[in-house]
Amino acid sequence: DSEEALTKGGQLINYAKQFLGNPYVYGGTSLTNGADCSGFTQGVFAHFGITTGRSSRDQAAKGKEISLSAIQPGDLIFYGSSRGRINHVAMYIGNGQIIHSSNPTTGITITKYNYRTPCKAVTFLD
Repeated sequence: DSEEALTKGGQLINYAKQFLGNPYVYGGTSLTNGADCSGFTQGVFAHFGITTGRSSRDQAAKGKEISLSAIQPGDLIFYGSSRGRINHVAMYIGNGQIIHSSNPTTGITITKYNYRTPCKAVTFLD
C-alpha cells in the first residue's frame, strides 16, 4: 500500500494536511476543533506514537537539534521572540514551506518557512 512507500516524514505531512483550514485555538489540542501551534504538532506526532511534549519549548528541548540547513520534511522549526524565547513551532513540509496552526485569523495553514526568522530546528524522526 502506498503509505508504506512514504517516509515517516511524508506520512506525518499527509496526515497533517488533512487538517488544513481548521481553527487555531489558544491552548487547544484538537486537530479538528482547534489547536495552537504546539497542540497541532503534538497531535500530528501522537497519531504516529511519537511523544513530543506539549509546548513549543518542550518540543524544542525534546527533539534532536539539527541545523536549519539540514531540515527534512517532518522536522520541526521553531520561532522566537527578539530575546530568543521560543514561542512558535511549525512542521517543515519541503520546498521551503511549513504547515502550522498559525494564528486565529488563518488557522492551520501552509506558509513559507521563513515568514519569520527561524531560531531552531529539531527532528523526532530517525
